[in-house]
Amino acid sequence: EACKSVAILAQATLARIYKLLVSDQQPQHLKMLNARKKILKEKGAAPSPLEEEVAKALFDIEVSPSSDIKADLRDIVICNAQDFEVKNRTALIIHFPFRIWKNVQKIQGRLIRELEKKFSKKHVVFVAQRTILDKNFRRKGLKIRPRSRTLTSVHESILEDIVGPTEIFGKRTRISVDGTKIMKIYLDPKDKDKNDVEAKMSTFSAVYKKLTNKEAVFMFPEA
Repeated sequence: EACKSVAILAQATLARIYKLLVSDQQPQHLKMLNARKKILKEKGAAPSPLEEEVAKALFDIEVSPSSDIKADLRDIVICNAQDFEVKNRTALIIHFPFRIWKNVQKIQGRLIRELEKKFSKKHVVFVAQRTILDKNFRRKGLKIRPRSRTLTSVHESILEDIVGPTEIFGKRTRISVDGTKIMKIYLDPKDKDKNDVEAKMSTFSAVYKKLTNKEAVFMFPEA
């Protein structure tokens, strides 16, 4: 009986400790310490205040009792976050390590919605961190250059990342009189009324231009 009482007491104590760890009663410095684990910077570089803010938001969603994506968020970290002004709106561009990108895609729509609640008046855009290998790749000891690491392929992937979870329905390239190329990107019509996608069209264009220096116009196909 005594052993049973001790076991029950120990279990109750552990439950209280866990509740404190995930609750708002947790000291601020401990919260920030836990949130820091959601940031992966190269060579120990210090995160920016915005990156710390995003990491804290991710941690808060992960430990929220009402969150339906908490288990999916456990292994998700960011490697970069930046604000970018787009007309009357700010775009929050969040980069994730490529190795976890498939996990991010599974919850992309739901996570964007949660983050846009926390960063009101901002359009949140997710992008995977990819490395472009130029034509001097052999100097780095590589015999062949994977197609996924070419400039063209990386830019195509960025296009798909930006509009996610909406999918690209079709593409068309228009060449103007002065030789400038403008891509027309048609998005999946079934997503027209979802998650303010239509309101984000100019954000998609501005973010793609910032990341690739290429012009692209986003739209839904005409019925």
